[in-house]
Amino acid sequence: MINAGSTTWVLVSAALVMLMTPGLAFFYGGMVRSKSVLNMLMMNFIALAVVGVLWTLYGFSLAFGNDVGGGLLGGLDFAGLGNTVGKLAGFAATTATPPVPWPGPDAIPLLAFCMFQLMFAVITPALISGAIADRAKFWGWTLFVALWATIVYFPVAHWVFSFDGFISADALGGWIANATHGLGALDFAGGTAVHINAGAAGLALAIVLGKRRGWPREPMRPHNLPFVLLGAALLWFGWFGFNAGSALAAGDLAAVAFTNTMIATSAAVLGWLIVEQIRDGKPTTLGAASGAVAGLVAITPAAGYVGPLGGIAIGFIAGILCALAVGLKYKFGFDDSLDVVGVHLVGGLVGTLLIGFFGTTSVNSLSVDGVFYGGGFGQLGKQAIAAGTVMVYSFVISLVLGFLIKVTIGFRVDAEAETTGIDEAEHAETGYDYSTLGGRASGGLGQHAVGGVNKVTASATKEG
Repeated sequence: MINAGSTTWVLVSAALVMLMTPGLAFFYGGMVRSKSVLNMLMMNFIALAVVGVLWTLYGFSLAFGNDVGGGLLGGLDFAGLGNTVGKLAGFAATTATPPVPWPGPDAIPLLAFCMFQLMFAVITPALISGAIADRAKFWGWTLFVALWATIVYFPVAHWVFSFDGFISADALGGWIANATHGLGALDFAGGTAVHINAGAAGLALAIVLGKRRGWPREPMRPHNLPFVLLGAALLWFGWFGFNAGSALAAGDLAAVAFTNTMIATSAAVLGWLIVEQIRDGKPTTLGAASGAVAGLVAITPAAGYVGPLGGIAIGFIAGILCALAVGLKYKFGFDDSLDVVGVHLVGGLVGTLLIGFFGTTSVNSLSVDGVFYGGGFGQLGKQAIAAGTVMVYSFVISLVLGFLIKVTIGFRVDAEAETTGIDEAEHAETGYDYSTLGGRASGGLGQHAVGGVNKVTASATKEG
């Protein structure tokens, strides 16, 4: 029997998570130069279209179909979303007296779960786009999204999110999630499958495409900090669905995840700003927005497995470490344009590993007692194996896919397009029109933000 409350919560959460992709577009779009803002918005928006179609054709089935062997991949049970209408999903209430048979009291329509998970599949490749901002061909990027989702995300989602006995009483899931025939690592809402996965891929593509012209000598400031803060706020808002929705029921666990999402993010903002104040002498708007995202990333795997004090600790630690990690690109010489590695890869690693310290069964019987709760280092080792495996798999496959696209249809725009404006070169549009005495100036070429005000520093193409 369908649980109406849980179904409503999952559907609302799916809508919240969908909003995160446009939110990410604004977050990233404000951070790039004005001549590439539309390209960045489109790189995020196209993920909704591409992944939505692939998820329907075979993605959901590969991620959540009954395991075909070794916990590595689902079968084609649900190809074309066949066998989903009218079907339920949920766990048997084995702890009840007497035990409640599958699917238990929190059953939801399988399609509701399918749509909720689709939004995770959409935003994960979109996250990668920030690493290669200002220099990627749109169709090269679109092809990468399709290939990466198919070869990397769908299998990894099966490893991490597909639990035994959820889509049917006898269904087998992925090797990372399930302790009975696998590792038994904990990832509540996607620290490994989403953030470590995307962060490692972002590093690979930054290497494949190379540095932006002029980086790091020329300042490449965010062109619109209000956009950045708006995007961060939309991400924070949608993330309540991302984390609390992963409880898949409107109950106490959802409230725990919701609470941890809020307070960890708050603590991360403070951690990041403290680093900025000590290091740079000023707390910045960009730092506050980035700190919020770092906290959201770090609490994602732990949201349903730690208590509130653990949530604050994880957020604060992530805010500090991610603020320091964004400087790694200068030390090692890779041009991660919008700090996908420093925020998502490092933040995902922090949150995933710290479950081994702050996890507690007092908030969730499916959690573990970590090191600080007398549980020893066993779970920490499992968390490290899960994080390391996903990171290496994503990095290697992304590197290969990136090089293949580079030598076939091309992945990077030419020098002229990068210099004069990728928006016009790739989309025949510009984000802004500026009026001058001589007529209407098209496009904001060569702009940068100084004190939050856009100033034209190169000639624009005039009309009239």
